[in-house]
Amino acid sequence: MGAEPLARKLAAILYADVAGYSRLTGEDEEGTHRALSARLDAITASIEAHNGTVLHFAGDAVLSDFATVSEALTCAVAIQQDLEHRNRDLPEERKVEFRVGVNLGEVIVDRGEIYGDGVNVAARLESLAEPGGICISEAVRTAIGNILPLDYEFMGEQKVKNIAEPVKAYSAGLKPGAKLPAPTVRPHARRPTHQLIVAGAAALVIVAGALITWLAPRPPPTEPVPAERTDLPLPEKPAIAVLPFDNLSGDREQEYFSDGVTNDIITDLSKFSSLVVIASNSVFAYKGKPVKVQEVSRELGVRYVVEGSVQKAGEMVRINAQLIDATTGGHLWAQRYHRDLKQLFAVQEEIVQTIVATLAVKLTRLELERTFTKPTDNLEAYDYWLRGRENLARTTRSTNMEARQMFRRAIELDPRYASAYVGLGWTYRKAVGHGWTEFPGQALQKAEELAQKALSLEESAGAHRLIAYVHLIRGQYGLATQALERAIALNPNDWDSQAILGSILLYSGRRDEAIQSFETALRFNPRMEVDRLVELGLAYYLEKRYDDAIKALEPGIGPNPNHPFLRIALAAAYAQAGRVEDAAAAAAKVRQLHPFFEVASFGTRFSNPTDQARIADGLHKAGLE
Repeated sequence: MGAEPLARKLAAILYADVAGYSRLTGEDEEGTHRALSARLDAITASIEAHNGTVLHFAGDAVLSDFATVSEALTCAVAIQQDLEHRNRDLPEERKVEFRVGVNLGEVIVDRGEIYGDGVNVAARLESLAEPGGICISEAVRTAIGNILPLDYEFMGEQKVKNIAEPVKAYSAGLKPGAKLPAPTVRPHARRPTHQLIVAGAAALVIVAGALITWLAPRPPPTEPVPAERTDLPLPEKPAIAVLPFDNLSGDREQEYFSDGVTNDIITDLSKFSSLVVIASNSVFAYKGKPVKVQEVSRELGVRYVVEGSVQKAGEMVRINAQLIDATTGGHLWAQRYHRDLKQLFAVQEEIVQTIVATLAVKLTRLELERTFTKPTDNLEAYDYWLRGRENLARTTRSTNMEARQMFRRAIELDPRYASAYVGLGWTYRKAVGHGWTEFPGQALQKAEELAQKALSLEESAGAHRLIAYVHLIRGQYGLATQALERAIALNPNDWDSQAILGSILLYSGRRDEAIQSFETALRFNPRMEVDRLVELGLAYYLEKRYDDAIKALEPGIGPNPNHPFLRIALAAAYAQAGRVEDAAAAAAKVRQLHPFFEVASFGTRFSNPTDQARIADGLHKAGLE
């Protein structure tokens, strides 16, 4: 039996590569790597802004494709303008310049990549370009006509490697005084940068597609939903928010240190089952802002607030901390610490112990042991870990690599530092999720090995959560659920594990349990990201709690007006609630944001046929097909 013909398409292909990379690395390998990472981040951002798809990184080269020639060529010019600006103040020998080739041709599409002469010609055109220049094929020149304000210079017929026929090439550049047209934003016309291989039974594959879609990063960026969307009641347990400690060192470079102290106190308090501790995602929204503790109490639903400051100077550290009853503004406890830096962990431990004692929190022996186990005796390793965590939170390709270096250095300084292994593992997990690796399978394996290494040294919620994410991407939902449940047992305030567990339960058809997990996560993180709120809204919807669904979904519109799944869920909920005009408006917005939206495809996210039918019913009533 003959093989199935491979899929083909017509694509505008952009290929960019560094000029003189070997020379640059020979002169300054580390500096060149940092500069290149920053340039690749900028190029990726420009490709995405022009509705292109980054398909492949090969060291110092980038391959991408576009739906139109005008977008590909506009992007090429924008890239070179940006790089010229970045190089402006650098000496000639340290400038990182790219050559760019653009071709229009038919390509083979296989497993998220493109192949064939169309790609090869683009690569050969790149090699013909001057550093900082653009070279295009005759097909591109013919297709573009005079649409863009560019000058073109015919370079003649070029004989290039592995291409049988000579290639007619042109150099392209912006006309003097001309400006590029602004890109037309079509954020969901693109495809994912990398495809992830998902294994498992048919029902779980359906869930896998849904979860990877929600968990994978995608433009436009989402903003956390303001906590003001509801009046949060005080829970029965003592609820506490640790506001970001002020950095009093006078050096902005020390922000990572004061943030680290804040995060460590939050993490330690989170391990107590008798407390409700607000996640750092929510409290750091107040960083650098003048706030009233009464407002914090109302917005986050807490009675107690911790405020403080950190000043690191040489081998000494000053920490001020105070515990406030936010409902009255009264101070319950305050203390100043001026200690040797080597006593930092002892100070943090004392702060946490005093808080729980003041609140008369009942502690179990296991909670005490887990909370007050010193993470490392090496303060330099701890400092590298803090820097790594700061870079990891920034979510760019270059900062992810910086974080990896920091965590590795922490491990070199203390090979038994469990948290450093977890941090290093997250850099590999994030590389998979953001398409920063050509070998996602190997990266996932590395992440799992590092998490297991951390667990062999010290059991932690973070290590179990990392393993859960690895299982989740592989489609191993039973194993992911087990890891998440263990993470929650170790850290009862672990909102992230609760939210991801809710996602698995939702798409598996266990709606009641999903709602419980999402609501628990929301209590710990009132500013939870919009994707999780969409899932909570869908869980309410499937339970026919349409008003609750709308209440959960509507506040996300302000900070995320172009989030298509938010509009899709709202369209269905409005329709079922009888709000016909609102449903029609939401459906119209869906068509604008997602022109190729299909109800049937959206429904396959849910493994339960009843859930699929209920989703489809609401969307059809809203006027979507």
